[in-house]
Order: sequence, then C-alpha cells, then structure tokens
Amino acid sequence: MRQTDAILRAAKAAAPALAAAPSSRKDEALRAIAARLLSHSEEILRANAEDLARARGGVSEVMLDRLALSEARLRAMAEGVLSVAGLPDPVGRVLRRAERPNGLVIERVSVPMGVIGIIYESRPNVTSDAAARALKAGSAVVLRGGKEAFATNMAVTRAIREGLAAVGLPEDLACLVEDTSRASALALMEATGSIDLLIPRGGAGLIRSCVENAKVPCIQTGSGICHIYVDASADEDMALAIVDNAKTSRPSVCNAAEVLLVHEAIAPRFLPRLRARLVEERVERGLPPVDLRLDPRAAGIISGTSAGPEDFDTEFLDYILAVRVVSSLEEAVVHIARHSTGHSEAIVTRDDGQAASFVRAVDSAAVYVNASTRFTDGGEFGLGCEMGISTQKLHARGPMGLEELTSYKTVIHGSGQIR
Repeated sequence: MRQTDAILRAAKAAAPALAAAPSSRKDEALRAIAARLLSHSEEILRANAEDLARARGGVSEVMLDRLALSEARLRAMAEGVLSVAGLPDPVGRVLRRAERPNGLVIERVSVPMGVIGIIYESRPNVTSDAAARALKAGSAVVLRGGKEAFATNMAVTRAIREGLAAVGLPEDLACLVEDTSRASALALMEATGSIDLLIPRGGAGLIRSCVENAKVPCIQTGSGICHIYVDASADEDMALAIVDNAKTSRPSVCNAAEVLLVHEAIAPRFLPRLRARLVEERVERGLPPVDLRLDPRAAGIISGTSAGPEDFDTEFLDYILAVRVVSSLEEAVVHIARHSTGHSEAIVTRDDGQAASFVRAVDSAAVYVNASTRFTDGGEFGLGCEMGISTQKLHARGPMGLEELTSYKTVIHGSGQIR
C-alpha cells in the first residue's frame, strides 16, 4: 500500500506540470479520461459489484443506491467529465486591471490552487467529478474516498491516471489515498504545505471533523437540512409536486428536502393530500412510503410518527420527512434560522410579497421560489459536474464552479518605476 505522505509528495511534485499546461492540453486530458472511463467500464462495474456485495446487509438500501454504479451512471460520469472540458478555462483570467498615476499597470490574475484534497464518502461518481474539476482548474487532486467504495474508486482512478498519461501529463496529478482509516483523513486535514485547499463531501460528522481538525484551508460542504415552506396562498398541486420531488426523487443526497413547514391556513386541506401522495399512493405503486414525522399540530390533522426532539435537526438521507405546522411566514423563517445547515430552502406561494420576504430573510446558499431544492447542483446551475456545495460564506457559497477552485495573484507591469 502506498503511504499517504508519499502520495501527497507525488501530487505536489506533479502540480507544476498542469499549472503550466495550456487550456487545449487540459481539455485533451479530460477527453482522454472520459474515453478511458467508458473503455474500462467492465472493470469499474465489476469492482463496484464487489463493493456492493461487501456493503449489503451493513447499510440501508438508500445508501446502497449512493454506492451503486450502472452502465447508465458510468456513461453519465463520462459525460460529466466531457462537460467540464467544454467549460471556459478559469485560469489566466484578468479579474481586475488598474493603471496607477505613476504608470504602473496592476492586474489581478486567476491562478490554480496547486493541490486540492477531497475527502468524500460512498458516492464513487465523486471520484471522476472531483478529479475533472480540479484538473480543469489547473490543480493536482488527492482523493480520499470511503472504504465502502474503495474497489470502485481504485478502478475509476486507474482510468483517470491512464487518461492523463495518454496525453503526456503526470499520472500523479490524480491520486487516490489507499489507506481508508481515519488516520489518512486526518493526514489530509493536517497536510500543511502539501494541500492548498481541502473539500470534505459527506455527512455532518465528516464536515464537523474537518472543521475541528483541519490545519489547511477547508471549505464546509454538503450537509443539508433543507426546508420547504408551503405558504397560505400556495398552489396545492404545485406544492405537492415540489415536495414529492424534493423528498423522493433521490432521498440520499444533500439537496433532498428533510423538513416541511406548512401554514396553518392551508394545512387542513394540504396535509391529507400530502399523506395520500407520499404514503398511500407510493405503497400502491410498490414504492417505499415516506415516514412522516409530525409535530403535535400536524399530528392533529393526519396520522404518522410523532416527531422526536432531534427530528427537525436531522439530515435523514432516507424516506423520512419532518413536518411542522406554522402560523406565519415569520415563524417559518425563525424555524429555518434555528435548524437549517444553510444549504437550500424553498417557499411555495402565489404571493409575490411573501416570496420576496422569504428570499430576503432566509440566509442559505440557495433560496428557491416555487421550485424543488433538488436543483442545487453544479450541473443544474450550468457549472459542469459537481465538486461540492459550500454552506459557508467566505471564498465559495453554494454549488462550486471552476472559479471557486482557483486563487489569484497580482501582476504588476512597469517601465522602470521606483518608489
């Protein structure tokens, strides 16, 4: 097994080759990587089957879905890499230019970070997504996935490294940490001088560990206790469709809704329809029903599970939805401020004034009016495949595009000026 410190040294040594590469070379590498993902599909899917077999029985069906690859998902991974190749190069842009009275021309120019570290959990598509984005942004990438996806991640990384080598770039521009113990994660968090930016993608525990232990710059991403507020004036059919999509289309991802707030004026009509759609109708169709965790007011209208003290502070990542009845938009906003992780929140309303008030008052990375929270995604925002969704405010916020993976330096052009 290759030691983590050796991997970090190799990535740092390889980084200058990519920083100096023109856009055409980086895009050529990404196209080669996409091709290798497809040509190695049999190997990758075989490795994924091994990971699934080991995980089955130890994790939920929802988490198995996060881990699973199929031919369609693998094609989507390759298409995601190609989409990044088609994006403008974020490196070398003049961000600001000023000419001083003494004739100096001062330019702020975007540059690569250097080495970007990614710590993530069970979704193997992150391996290619993160590598593609980091490489396009001119940085080497060190990937540290979860043990449950190790065989798949190794197979995907081999395809990535083969693609880099095919165009004459160092393979070590993309490295996978082979130690899946907690020690390797801590090593990345403490890799001062080796890691220029660390991005954790996973649950609240991983994010908290990075915040508490990281000695390198770290972006908080991922954890999503996302809320939908159904206002008194909401179109009920629209609200049902939005809640259904946000909760059930893929409950294991961070942009899935976890909490529903319903105005008391609409709750007696809306909640029975919600239960019919998310519980009875799903059972009739052979689909997993949603476990509705109800506050006392909601429980007085429909049947379900009584909400416990932690249910409004939990990222379920499952077919579970906490439901509360509120008396006003202001009460909904206060609830969101108290319980949200700052990821994505939505209001469903026909009142433009209420919508405007919600948008102003809710302090999250993405705020929706009459749309599902499931759109909080780099691809859906036109940024290419997903690197991560930042829930902090400095440097990056929301879905991270290529620009957020670069830094800048100041370049000064003179003609002999002295001070």
